Amino acid sequence: MKTISNKSKIVFLSTFPPTQCGIATYTQDTIKGITDVYGKSITCEICELVNKPIENPTQAFTLNTRDREEYAKVAEEINKDKAVKLVHIQHEFGLFGGNYGDYLLDFLNANQKPVTFTFHSVIQNPNSELKTIVQLLLSYSNSVFVMTNRSKEILMRDYDIKEETITYMPHGTHIVVYETPAQAKEKLEIQDRIVLSTFGLLGEGKNIETGLQALPKIIKNTPNVLYLIIGRTHPNLIVDGLDAYRNKLEAIVEDLNLKDNVRFINEYLDTDELLNYLKATDIYMFTSKDPNQAVSGTFAYAMSCACPIVASKIPHTLEVLTPDSGILVDIGNVDQFAEAAIKLLSDENLRQEMGIQAFTKMRASSWENAAITHMNTYKKLIENPTEIKYSYPSIQLNHIKKLTTNLGIIQFSKISIPDLESGYTLDDNARALIAFCMHYKLTKDKDDLAYILIYLDFIERCQKPKGNFINYVDQDNREHIEQNAEVNLEDSNARAIWALGTVVSIADILPEAISKKATKCFLNSLKWAENIQSPRSIGFATKGLYLYHSTIPNLYVAAIINKLNSKLLANYEDHASKNWKWFENYMTYANGILPESMLYAFLITNKPIYKKVALDSLDFLMSKMFINKNFRVISNNGWYQKDTEPQEFGEQPIDVSYTIQTLNAFYNAFNISEYKHKMKNAFNWFLGKNHLNQIMYNPVSGGGYDGLEKENVNLNQGAESTVCYLTARLLMENFKLSDVKVIPLLKSRTNLAINS
Repeated sequence: MKTISNKSKIVFLSTFPPTQCGIATYTQDTIKGITDVYGKSITCEICELVNKPIENPTQAFTLNTRDREEYAKVAEEINKDKAVKLVHIQHEFGLFGGNYGDYLLDFLNANQKPVTFTFHSVIQNPNSELKTIVQLLLSYSNSVFVMTNRSKEILMRDYDIKEETITYMPHGTHIVVYETPAQAKEKLEIQDRIVLSTFGLLGEGKNIETGLQALPKIIKNTPNVLYLIIGRTHPNLIVDGLDAYRNKLEAIVEDLNLKDNVRFINEYLDTDELLNYLKATDIYMFTSKDPNQAVSGTFAYAMSCACPIVASKIPHTLEVLTPDSGILVDIGNVDQFAEAAIKLLSDENLRQEMGIQAFTKMRASSWENAAITHMNTYKKLIENPTEIKYSYPSIQLNHIKKLTTNLGIIQFSKISIPDLESGYTLDDNARALIAFCMHYKLTKDKDDLAYILIYLDFIERCQKPKGNFINYVDQDNREHIEQNAEVNLEDSNARAIWALGTVVSIADILPEAISKKATKCFLNSLKWAENIQSPRSIGFATKGLYLYHSTIPNLYVAAIINKLNSKLLANYEDHASKNWKWFENYMTYANGILPESMLYAFLITNKPIYKKVALDSLDFLMSKMFINKNFRVISNNGWYQKDTEPQEFGEQPIDVSYTIQTLNAFYNAFNISEYKHKMKNAFNWFLGKNHLNQIMYNPVSGGGYDGLEKENVNLNQGAESTVCYLTARLLMENFKLSDVKVIPLLKSRTNLAINS
């Protein structure tokens, strides 16, 4: 049964659910990752590997691996579909018929599409026949994915495969919202237990008996231990209804009197249920006894859920599990398993630190990031790779709502857990207010109004009689004099004006009480706003002033815009030169707000000099951020100083978001398509088009990661990064909705020119 689609197709040769096996699940998760990240332009189809004829196939293609004649026949069927751009073979020797699965060569001989492989097993020290088969397979492709560096080394050393042929990509993992085990246990009603767990399709290779035999010693140290053995027995091991392996395990439980400390969950759990159990786990027991097991998905999943690990030494664990995230023990050594578990159970802080290290380490291998790695290799193999486009993830508000209390939005987050001790800032509440106004304008979701009011009330309570604002309030709703007496609070104050102007600009769809409150605060701030000096503060305030003036034309507000931007213009004239068309001798954060401020000043006053400086400074900024069509964020590692080379790394979401906002303003003002293309290019930074090829957001919760460093992503999801990601995502949603029709930035009634 073939599906009809105008998208490019990738066909996976693999087992697939409902077949219960690791490769089937791996392929399903791989496809979901690719679809989530690239589904706008790519669709994935299955050539399902079965071992008997299927009467009513459910996939696009089906291959009976025991029937040699079908291999060439199925290849020819795939050849007929012009939309198929690539065939990806999930390879395990036992999946295909013949000697070492050599029936697959018949498929490859008939196939006319580009091919790549994932090798799930790489056997070291091969005999000549095995070596020849592997070399033959890769001669049809010159591309193979492996999941460990050890597998890569074996291919190069024992099979003479060139390094450039091999793509190393760790086993994919699911992104979860970080929780402590105590939080996760409440959902499962096991909060009174210390939880050990293991999961997967059970069989002799899992060696669960080692964990059971270690349990009596562990119980002496920690009597309330509960060992969860999660998963069904592998269906191939159940003969005539007899589950010999599970019976063996249950007999051990009976003999050792462990029934109060062991729970079998004899189910093939869906992903969310499984992840909930792993998040509730205090220690994950990886007891596998196969010394040649190249990779374990169960081990990877446990680490990705912040489980401290006690693991037997197989190639995968030896490569990945470092002392900061778990303890390695000898295969089958009951005493070592018991001692390692007792060590971790005796130190809660150590467990927590190990869990966080494991969680952080595995985030790079999320299925979304795996999709990006896949696609970067696919592009080398297929025609017209430029047709492959990122898809925008759904808009998620879970994390920003989690950060919000009745008082306001909390400043920082430890991974995804709000850090109440960090308190609340005017900056963050102003940003959050802007974002929720944008979301409400887009969706008319009545739930947004409560959050709009929370952030607006925070701004109101921060305002002082002279119209200016304090910036910091602690978790006990107290103002801290030392943190509110900093020399430069202009930025936060100016952001408040921007936020208030944003509320007023959508007054026609808001309850009157909200718009009146915002208007009152806004008007109270004007006397203070007249005297702003800092360039970025001028920009932030100008944006709010412009939004207010666009809705309620006001000569006084227009005059303030002109006054402030004449200062900004003077800055430009003092610092700009032929090769440095900028307002300062350096570029720091939120740089886009400066040309954007000039744009608003032009739109209000009609002064040609504002337009010229707006366009010149924007072009200059873009020349520093878009290099050879690649987007690069201004680094916060020393910033970018005039007459020096820009620093690398230290990239933050705020700068990406402001760049997108600025380009959006210029696109709406001048309808120049280049701005729209650059917006999309910049937003792709969040989606994985960055030097680490990793997504910069949590797709489950909508949390935004705090920064992109040289070798890692900062997984903390504070208010600033989360709101900046959300703001950028909302702008791109507006582009999806108005791709054909340009929505003018300036209403005719706002053009009250101030020419002096």
